[in-house]
Amino acid sequence: MTFTARTFGKQTVCPIGLGCMSLSWAYGHQPSEAEAAALLEQALALGYDHLDTARLYGDGLSETRIGKTLKSLRKRFYLASKAGIIADGNSRRVDCSPTTLKRACEESLRCLQTDFIDLYYLHRHDYNTPIEQSIGALAELIKEGKIGGIGLSEVSATTLRRAAKVHPITAVQNEYSLWTRNPELGVLAAARELGTTFVAFSPLGRGVLADAVPAPEALPADDFRSNMPRFQPDNWPHNRGLIDQFVAIAHSQGVTPAQLALAWVLAQGEHVVAIPGTSSPAHLAGNIERWQWQPDDTVLQQLDQLINQHTVQGHRYADMMRTNIDTEEFPES
Repeated sequence: MTFTARTFGKQTVCPIGLGCMSLSWAYGHQPSEAEAAALLEQALALGYDHLDTARLYGDGLSETRIGKTLKSLRKRFYLASKAGIIADGNSRRVDCSPTTLKRACEESLRCLQTDFIDLYYLHRHDYNTPIEQSIGALAELIKEGKIGGIGLSEVSATTLRRAAKVHPITAVQNEYSLWTRNPELGVLAAARELGTTFVAFSPLGRGVLADAVPAPEALPADDFRSNMPRFQPDNWPHNRGLIDQFVAIAHSQGVTPAQLALAWVLAQGEHVVAIPGTSSPAHLAGNIERWQWQPDDTVLQQLDQLINQHTVQGHRYADMMRTNIDTEEFPES
């Protein structure tokens, strides 16, 4: 069996898109402007037709690089961005008030050098602004022809349903991979029921499922993963053991660990797409190379039993970062 193209509303895309956070921020090596431009051009040449960015990434740098490099190729890809997380120096706050969202959208359009963004997300749930008000503001941007659809990120099924009563929700984007199963508590099924595309971010487990994090202690201090519990000394040796077994299964299937991890995500529903991010040309090519390949049920069951919410040690986020997350949570053991 093989996978086929999937949809955002009425638009069809390859189920493997490109998460563009790594163009400017978060993980290891930060590409130069020339490297980022080359990566984006390579992505389109390889068949990537869904690019996902945000105002937060590099304080607009990711959007700026996409706009500068791909302005003349804008019609070749489905473009998504996000608003609602405000960077104040080293601190972060969430503001999805209508005024802030509309101002952020204008900035996104300017940086992206376009007059239309296919999909615009609330980057996080704002507990100080009713979701109905935020969705109403984005609905006005649709009427103005500035965005094509509304998305939500890191939300629960309850929040998704509330939002959908105001306006159809094109996509919900939550972290989802073999070792982050929270969407299975409700939002994955709710998205299917509502006709909403589910976008899995970090489908490679922050690089772990690509076998790209052999020694967390070697990560730079500013690497996004350095403070995540799963990478800490009390959890990492156990989690590394799971990955070693996972890598062996990938090799037995004749695919890379990343390709196996992505195939597992896509097998969770025909409404699911994945957006792995990378700054590596080799990883960019590998992630999409086998997108149509689907593991058989025996392999999927083996993976489910090996890596899941019961076998992985440590929460996906440090305590400070959990305050802005609206997703369902598994009980802590």
